[in-house]
Amino acid sequence: MATLNVSMPDELRAFIESRVRTGEYQSASDYLRDLIRHDHEKIDQLLLEGVNSGDSLPLDMKNIKKKANSLLQKKQG
Repeated sequence: MATLNVSMPDELRAFIESRVRTGEYQSASDYLRDLIRHDHEKIDQLLLEGVNSGDSLPLDMKNIKKKANSLLQKKQG
């Protein structure tokens, strides 16, 4: 198994340690592996939803820019 060193702020480290103290995870590594596993599963799910969502439409950049400018004007005005 590979080793990965990760730097993080003290408050995140404390949060991870609190999760381990609950007994749900045996170690910080166990907690992080679980987070990554769930993220990977979510990405796979989203990709499948995209594939199964039907045929795609060609991008109309002119229309997209027009809508974006309209939204920007509403937000600024």
